[in-house]
Amino acid sequence: MSDFLYTFYFNMEPTTGQDPDKLKTMSVLYEDYFLDYASYVILERAVPALLDGLKPVQRRILHSMKEMDDGRYHKVANIIGQTMQYHPHGDAAIGDALVNMGQKNLLIDCQGNWGDVRTGDSAAAARYIEARLTKFALEIAFNAQTTDWQLTYDGRKKEPILLPVKFPLVLSEGVEGIAVGLSTKILPHNFNELLDAAIAILKNEPFVVYPDFQTGGFIDVANYNKGKRGGKVRIRAKIETIDNWLSRRYLIVLLQAHSLKAFSKPMTKALLRSKKSPTIPPKM
Repeated sequence: MSDFLYTFYFNMEPTTGQDPDKLKTMSVLYEDYFLDYASYVILERAVPALLDGLKPVQRRILHSMKEMDDGRYHKVANIIGQTMQYHPHGDAAIGDALVNMGQKNLLIDCQGNWGDVRTGDSAAAARYIEARLTKFALEIAFNAQTTDWQLTYDGRKKEPILLPVKFPLVLSEGVEGIAVGLSTKILPHNFNELLDAAIAILKNEPFVVYPDFQTGGFIDVANYNKGKRGGKVRIRAKIETIDNWLSRRYLIVLLQAHSLKAFSKPMTKALLRSKKSPTIPPKM
């Protein structure tokens, strides 16, 4: 059917005798609404800002923790509740983001069982674990005098548009997000190598940085393409065989950039096919 048959008056009033400029076809409405929705997901949910390297939920967590900061640990459940003043998308999203940041051991000082990125074990419930900002985070992420502010979603409080971060967090921590019409995946990098690269930039000297993973392992960067679209890396683990008169064991010395649970399943199947019996240590 034609667009004319699907023409609606935008503010839901009768269309007879009204200004035709106020009429919008369904195709125009879809275009406008889709762009609004896509922009919201891109800017407010899934993709980090380049200037501070943070997604909105991460920025709001750090801002809430700065407001709460008194040098002592706070229950994660309390931090989540404080962050909900700024983030309208529920406690589960905040909790997952907070645990993810805490496991990277850079901005958040953790206390309790926060899980393990090597084994894939999840963190304890939010009421049992505690956190506070690290001295590094307090030093590089906050400056009220150079921060631009905006109203929160309900207009009751103000939140930072961007944090004045003095360190390339987007490269250090890495990020992955799926939005509407686009996605992003930035691999993590070595902390010391980023510092060396920053010094090289200040000295106007050439430098090269490649991804580095928290779990170790080997990496092939032949097709990395400087991190641009289409680039890829290959990763490998290192496994040693320990033989004695009782049994044969396989010790994972360096783990590739996945959890041990995800990695051990295909490895165990491959070893069983070769009629060997692996014994994988439960924790590294």
